[in-house]
Amino acid sequence: MTTTEPHSGGRPGDEAGVTTGFLARKLGVSPTTLRSWDRRYGLGPAARVEGRHRRWSPDDVAMMQDMCRMTAAGVPPAEAARVARRRAVPEDTVTPIGSAVEPGPPGESAAGQASSPERPSPAGRPPDGGRVSEGHGGVEGSGGGEVLEGTGAGRSGGGLPLGSVWQECRGLARAAVRLDAVAVQEQLTRAVTTYGLITAWEEILAPALHAVGRKWESAGDQYVEVEHLLSWHVSATLRHCYVRSSQAPGRSGDALPVVLACMPGELHTLPLEALSAVLAERGLPVLMLGGAVPAEALVATVRRIGSTAVVLWSQSRSTASLALARHLAATRWGVRGARTHTAVHVCGPGWGAAKHETQLRRPRSLRDAVTALAGDGPYGTA
Repeated sequence: MTTTEPHSGGRPGDEAGVTTGFLARKLGVSPTTLRSWDRRYGLGPAARVEGRHRRWSPDDVAMMQDMCRMTAAGVPPAEAARVARRRAVPEDTVTPIGSAVEPGPPGESAAGQASSPERPSPAGRPPDGGRVSEGHGGVEGSGGGEVLEGTGAGRSGGGLPLGSVWQECRGLARAAVRLDAVAVQEQLTRAVTTYGLITAWEEILAPALHAVGRKWESAGDQYVEVEHLLSWHVSATLRHCYVRSSQAPGRSGDALPVVLACMPGELHTLPLEALSAVLAERGLPVLMLGGAVPAEALVATVRRIGSTAVVLWSQSRSTASLALARHLAATRWGVRGARTHTAVHVCGPGWGAAKHETQLRRPRSLRDAVTALAGDGPYGTA
């Protein structure tokens, strides 16, 4: 059984190519987006047959892949379309891009829109125009008129439940959906370099991961390859940041490490990998135990290394053991007469029942956890 649809209609004279629906799935956009790009920017199949469905040739597909990569990287759609068309065909045969663009504000041409793309604000957060709204079908305030897949597309398997997110998050999710590993890694690296680890995680990486995870849950196993690809590259990026920071010269090896561990049965390690990378960047030693750490191993580790802070991650209530967290918080270690205890930080959505536990600390975000662990003193304050 083949996993792709035929490249021709099976009739004499048909040109080889794929359908609009197939191309939309391949690129991770909706058919509406492709039709809009065709109408506004002239990005359509080079050959068209009257009365028949449009077919996209390999050259057409390559052109649209270029368009997706550039818009995902923040290039305004009009400028991205001009570049994609120029690469696809000789420049003297390209229709001026302005003739295919719907009129904009008076005195503003497509070239003018492309010449001054919006840049991130000094605070590291893009202006409001860079945030994409899933339900409105477009980039709010972008001026580029790009139509994005909405929640309706998600029911047909073409869209992700992203909601209102940064453009970089939408671009990352699209690259993952079309299984473009090179684009995924490029965008992850750019996000971390541009915004820093904390902002990149909270505004770009985590929302994309959540959307892909929700799509996988709602669509069975149809998106498992997308989730695995994105998770692998996110993990590789975070671990690279951790290794680079932990090997920086001048770091002291005398400080006690912060222990990071997933609760028994909990396999979601990426949030802790993000925390380990940020703490290493701040110069704090980290002991990362990973996923599904047995209770006995957690207790033994705290007693053995004498850490004064441990972070326990739980994604769901089924893995959030208050009894174990209380036991770790009550554990005393050190020499007789000078024993101390471990500050236990419980993180993740599974710890809802811990809000009234006064002996446990409960950071609500990566930024909160970093502040608690590195903000005041060696491991912060309660």
